[in-house]
Amino acid sequence: MDYYQIRLQQNWMPKSKREPVAQSAVDLIKLAKVTVDEFFEIPMTTRDEMVQDLADGLESIFQEYTYFVASCGSRQSYLPLLPPLTRCNQDSRFAKLWKKATPCAPGADMKLLGMGAGGPTPVAAGGTPAGETHHPRPSTSRGTQRLYIRINTLHYLYSHIHSLDKSLTFFSRGGNPAHPGPSPNLHHHQKLRPNRRLTPAAHFDLIRASIQAAILHVSEVAAYRLIFLDSAHSYHSLYVGGVAGSRIRPSLRILKRNLNMLLTVLTDRAQPVAVKEVMRASFEMFLMVLLAGGTERVFVRTDYEMVMDDFRNMKRVFCASGEGMAAVLADEVVDRAAEVVEGVIGLMNLPTERLIEDFTIAACESGVAGGIAEWQRLSMPPTTGRWSRSDPNTVLRVLCHRNDDTANNFLKRAFQLPKRK
Repeated sequence: MDYYQIRLQQNWMPKSKREPVAQSAVDLIKLAKVTVDEFFEIPMTTRDEMVQDLADGLESIFQEYTYFVASCGSRQSYLPLLPPLTRCNQDSRFAKLWKKATPCAPGADMKLLGMGAGGPTPVAAGGTPAGETHHPRPSTSRGTQRLYIRINTLHYLYSHIHSLDKSLTFFSRGGNPAHPGPSPNLHHHQKLRPNRRLTPAAHFDLIRASIQAAILHVSEVAAYRLIFLDSAHSYHSLYVGGVAGSRIRPSLRILKRNLNMLLTVLTDRAQPVAVKEVMRASFEMFLMVLLAGGTERVFVRTDYEMVMDDFRNMKRVFCASGEGMAAVLADEVVDRAAEVVEGVIGLMNLPTERLIEDFTIAACESGVAGGIAEWQRLSMPPTTGRWSRSDPNTVLRVLCHRNDDTANNFLKRAFQLPKRK
């Protein structure tokens, strides 16, 4: 079987439960080992040059295969479109009575966000979605599981390329060209030449760097698919209609199940990067609920403590000292990733007047305002998606979700934002 047949027959199913990698990678490494084995059966006088030619040819094939494995889209394809900005409006007494008489079904804005077409999951008493037990099944799709196999495959390729590199280096230095030996088995020839110095492996530096980048890319795509596609339904009702009645516990139960599935499928060496990317995706989802959750989410200052408590519970899922991710992510890694989210949540605890002041200062510093007191000269700050406490668009979104008259009047005068329907 040649290399191109190997690629054509790949379906990203694991070779076996004991070896959860793509069959194509196993076949490719087997083909490479046979090639190296046969190469060293040939007597030659210019071995170093020929070894380098062989290494370059193998590296080219490994590079093409790595691109093939990493061709799985990007995280951007799973990020939802953001709904238009609106301002909260303090309802009149008549409007409040009308809403009580004709309540809206939550979830319309989450459909706009691309978080599933089936609408929100109904929530039963006690915060558990209707029809869901306290031990929900993982929501990891087959497509996401196939991405996990790609990650395992890249790690498998990396480890075996390192072994091939050692073999090539061993045979390209100081060997006897007239007696190449029956096989380039490293351990066998180290026994034959115990005093021989082994130089560092250096034939495949470029492909090793490419594989590391591919591992990070596929892990990121898998994480964003898991959170923004497979698990989107678990965030449908989060904070809809008020924070107190729709906390994050049901979403975290599903997240834990999905993480357990991930740890079951991925090999040990593949787990740290993959779990870190799931953490990043989960934190971004949480921020999007707060900053781009649509017209059915409004917040007041007193919600701050509950929201921060929910986020700390999410952090504990990933912390080594927390709930099951021990030895995968260190606490300091989680803490660093959480700093941005905690900074944004901190904005929710500020008085509205302070938020307006912070926004105008940030807008002036970023060049989207003509002066702090000149609301008519403010322009809409661009949405970069890089949420942070100092980003004017982030602060503006906190104001858009702040349910009080001061924020409503500011947004009306500065940007003529429409009221929520």
